[in-house]
Amino acid sequence: MNFNELGLDEALVSAIEATGYTEPTQVQVSAIPAAIAGGDLLVSSQTGSGKTAAFTLPCLNRLLGHKPAPGAGPRMLVLTPTRELAQQVEKAVKTYGRKLRWLNTACLVGGEPFFAQAKQLSRPVDVIVATPGRLIDHLQRRKLKLNDIQMLVLDEADRMLDMGFSEDIETIVAATPANRQTLLFSATLDGVVGKLAQKLTRDPQRIEILATKASSANIEQRVMIADNLGHKNRLLESLLGSEGLQQAVVFTATKRSAEEVSLSLREKGFSAAALHGDMHQTARNRTLDKLRQGRIGVLVATDVAARGIDVAGISHVINFDPPRAAEDYVHRIGRTGRAGREGIAITLSGPREIGMIRAIERYTGKPITVHVIEGLEPSARPPAAGRRPSPGGKPGGFGGGRSRDRDARPGASKGWNSDGPRGARHTSDSERGPRRARADFR
Repeated sequence: MNFNELGLDEALVSAIEATGYTEPTQVQVSAIPAAIAGGDLLVSSQTGSGKTAAFTLPCLNRLLGHKPAPGAGPRMLVLTPTRELAQQVEKAVKTYGRKLRWLNTACLVGGEPFFAQAKQLSRPVDVIVATPGRLIDHLQRRKLKLNDIQMLVLDEADRMLDMGFSEDIETIVAATPANRQTLLFSATLDGVVGKLAQKLTRDPQRIEILATKASSANIEQRVMIADNLGHKNRLLESLLGSEGLQQAVVFTATKRSAEEVSLSLREKGFSAAALHGDMHQTARNRTLDKLRQGRIGVLVATDVAARGIDVAGISHVINFDPPRAAEDYVHRIGRTGRAGREGIAITLSGPREIGMIRAIERYTGKPITVHVIEGLEPSARPPAAGRRPSPGGKPGGFGGGRSRDRDARPGASKGWNSDGPRGARHTSDSERGPRRARADFR
C-alpha cells in the first residue's frame, strides 16, 4: 500500500514523497483512513512507529477541506508532554503542510519568551502544538481561545499523565468545543489512560498496534554486567571509545548524574553535553542543534528530556542507569535505528538491576544478549535465567551466554585511560512530584 490509497489530498502526498517516504507504516495504514472518516480514535502505538504522521496527515487533510471563517482561532491543537516533542511535531506539521502556503503554526512551550508567543497568537494561527503547562498560561492570561478547535490530539497521553498533567488536560479540553474530533495516542490504553479516554472521547475507535516488539528489529540489544559503579564507569568510557560509534545517547536516572557524567566525559576528551529538565529551553535547543550538526558526539540525558529526539546519526543508545519501567526502555532505544537504519542499544546492569533486565525481556519478547569487554569482565557470571551460560562464550539471552565485544576494548580508538566518569544517586527528574515535573516542562 502507498499513501495515495489512504484518502489523502494530492498536496499532502506530494509533500510526503518529497521526504523520501513511500510506504506508510502499520499505524498510519490503520489510523489515517479512520481519522479522515471523522470519528474519535484511541491508538496504542510506541515510539518509532510513525505515529506523528498518523495524526498530522489526516488533520491537515481536514483543514484543506474547511476554510476558516474570518477572525477564526486555531482549528487544530496537539498536546505533548515535553518541549522537544512539541517542537518535533510542529516541524512535522510544517514538513507535511509545505504545499499549503496559507498554513500558520505556533509552538507554545516553556522556556521560550511568553510575550513573543503571545504576539504570534495575535495573528491568524491554524495549528497549535503545545505542552499543557504553557498552554494553560496563555489561556489564563486570555491570550488564546480554543472555541474553534476542530481536532484535538493528545500525543503520548500516558507520559503526560505520569508527569502530573491530568488536571491541566481536563481544563484545556473543557475550553474546546464538544463536537471536536479527538485523537489520543498512547503506549497503553489501559488504567488511567483508559479512564481519561472515557472522559474525552465519544464512541471512539480503538486501534492497537501490537507489532511494537518487532519495531526494534533493526536494533541490536545488549546488556553488560557491572560489578559496581566504578566498573560501570569504565565500561561506559570503553564503549564510547569503540570503533563504529558515530553518535550516542547515554541515559541516566537523574539530572545531576547527567551533568556529572557529561562533565567527566568532556574532561576525558569526549565531545559530550547534558540534556535535562532543569536546563533553560534556549540551552536545550542549542544542545540539540549541535547534536544534529554533529558537533556533539555524546548526549547524556534523562528520560523526560530525551522525548522527541530524532537525530539520524545516533548509532548507539547506552543505558548508564537501566530504566524504571520496561515501557521507558522501548522509548530509549528508539532514539537509534531510526528511519530504517541499524542501531545498537546497550544496558549497563548492576547486580541489583538484573530483575529489570528480565522484565524488559518479558515486555519486548526478545532476549538481550550478554556481552563482555576484554579486560573489563565482571568478577562473577550473571545469575542464570532458566539455564546456564552456553560453552564457548557464544551470545545468548540474558543469563544464557556471553560474547566478547572486541570493538570496545578499554581506550580503543581514542586512547583515554579508564578512570571513567563519576556518578552517584541524586534526586531524579520525577522524584520531586507531579507539580515540579509540570513546572519543568511549561
